Amino acid sequence: MADEILRVSISEAAKFFGIDQRTIRRAIKSGELSYVIVRGRYRITFKSLLQWSQGKPAVRNKLTSRGVGQFVDRWKITNTHFSPNPALLKPRQ
Repeated sequence: MADEILRVSISEAAKFFGIDQRTIRRAIKSGELSYVIVRGRYRITFKSLLQWSQGKPAVRNKLTSRGVGQFVDRWKITNTHFSPNPALLKPRQ
């Protein structure tokens, strides 16, 4: 299962990151995201989405404010390796 590649649709990626689907489509068109086409639909590798988002400050900020990152504080995620933005997490006392 560790070797399994996770792929998401354009709409799923947009919802997760709190951005518009057109932003994802532009990244696909420019070759910034890895994807496959399944039954005529783009399926984007989640790893490439994470790497791409962390290299784009605007996308990273939207992930934190509009995407799944807005729930980090409520969910009390303390593992900074999987956190959308480790700088937002306070160290444990």
